[in-house]
Amino acid sequence: MKSKIDNFKKCLKEQRFYDAHEALEAAWFPRRFEDSSEVKFLKGLINASVSFELYKKGKIKQSKKIWTNYLKYRQLLFKVESLHLNEYYRLSRYVEEINLQQTKTNKEKII
Repeated sequence: MKSKIDNFKKCLKEQRFYDAHEALEAAWFPRRFEDSSEVKFLKGLINASVSFELYKKGKIKQSKKIWTNYLKYRQLLFKVESLHLNEYYRLSRYVEEINLQQTKTNKEKII
């Protein structure tokens, strides 16, 4: 799991958002039917990377819609019990920084 999380973060840093999605989906997919906060939070992180990919492709409206899915699952982070909890907190902050940067860039384009 740690390697998938590391790969997800590396892909995000390199703005390879589709690859980030694929990296984390490899960890989420086998567990997708579990009713756990951790699994749902992973799904949220995957949604965040999809949102960034859509933004990169200029699909701002779709990006915003998918971002709301991340926000829905983000609140579950406080219920997660996992060895990876600290890393999940860091990832949450990181994806939110990316979103803020995109929002700032989009506002600058409008002005």
